Amino acid sequence: MSSKRPAPATEDRFPPRLELSFVEGTKRQMLVYEKVSWELEKQTVGLRYGENPGQPAALYRLVNGNLTLGEISQAMPDQPLASKPDILQPGKLLNQINIADADTALSLLRYLMNEPTCAIVKHNNPCGVAQAPALLQAFTKAYFADREAVPGACLACNRPIDLATAEAIAATEVDVVLAPEYEEGAAKRLAAKKRLCLLRINNIDALAKWVGQTHLDFTSLMDGGLILQWSLVPTALQREDCRPASAMYRGKEFRIRRQPTPEEWNDLLFGWKIAMSVHSASIVYVKRGITVGIGIGGQDRITVAETTRHQALRKLADRLAWERFKIAYSRITDTQMRESIWNDAEELKGGLIGACMVSDGPLGSIESAKVGIDAGISAIIQPGGAENDYEVIRLCNENNVAMVFTDQRCFKH
Repeated sequence: MSSKRPAPATEDRFPPRLELSFVEGTKRQMLVYEKVSWELEKQTVGLRYGENPGQPAALYRLVNGNLTLGEISQAMPDQPLASKPDILQPGKLLNQINIADADTALSLLRYLMNEPTCAIVKHNNPCGVAQAPALLQAFTKAYFADREAVPGACLACNRPIDLATAEAIAATEVDVVLAPEYEEGAAKRLAAKKRLCLLRINNIDALAKWVGQTHLDFTSLMDGGLILQWSLVPTALQREDCRPASAMYRGKEFRIRRQPTPEEWNDLLFGWKIAMSVHSASIVYVKRGITVGIGIGGQDRITVAETTRHQALRKLADRLAWERFKIAYSRITDTQMRESIWNDAEELKGGLIGACMVSDGPLGSIESAKVGIDAGISAIIQPGGAENDYEVIRLCNENNVAMVFTDQRCFKH
């Protein structure tokens, strides 16, 4: 679709096949991987580079083998997803970060296939996610959830991209667009942006098969060592998988008084599914099927809750500036105008009034919950299991806030 040849990749010397053997006595099990490449503009190309230019990298897909360890097994998938997308236009050619972002987006979307959803992922973390009855609405909401983070990001859609949505996407600076298909005229419109990489995952419906399935995670260490683990299998995906918050303290039971409304349940579960793809420790605020703030990778949950609340204020100020003046908040030089927009964002508490608070691990202290409650959140979902759960329950009851426990944390590192 593009006459521009893809940029040359950093030379790699990775072999075409990779075999991983698991040996226990005389029993040998093997997983076989094949190096991925694409034929683009009469060139055979792989990844442009790894996390940074000058870092050679290769992408492999599982092509053979079955592995059983105890009660858990991994079989070769029917068809690849992020490990072999169709490249309709190479743009600058994929690098390791692009593939990681695409994989994070697909991992997130597998739990959100029930209606049109757009997920914008950057540096392996979602920055804006939204659901809506139509794809264009979902994209617009996800885009304005964190408009300033979009340049260089990966945009993933779980429905074919129509021309109207393509027009809206073309006005942004995303690096990668991923979709199951592109309707008439949509791919051509997006291909006009020569630096944009267009990917097609034409078996995206297979994502539903990965719900409840596990795979082998690899973490490489500085000295060449490896940590292997089975990926997380979430147990709290529906209302019935959660329970009203309760805790025992000194022989007394503390129970949450108010149950979530149907609208709050939708947001709580939506946010919980997103939190599984956010690097920990994380706090996510959600309102009406849109992420209001996504706090990433903090060392203590109080600080993450506070920085995410400030992020929500900052993102709302930017959205207000764009809606009123078609300019980014950061580019406004008029002091009075900046103060007016910021005051409006503060009055709306960053859009957190009536939002839901999601914590990927036990809140651990009333201070963490208090950050969200003071900002106006109305419901909380968290794993529970902390010694002072009773204090958080008591605080929620004092403020008429609903809270449910998942009894499972969803850390990602």
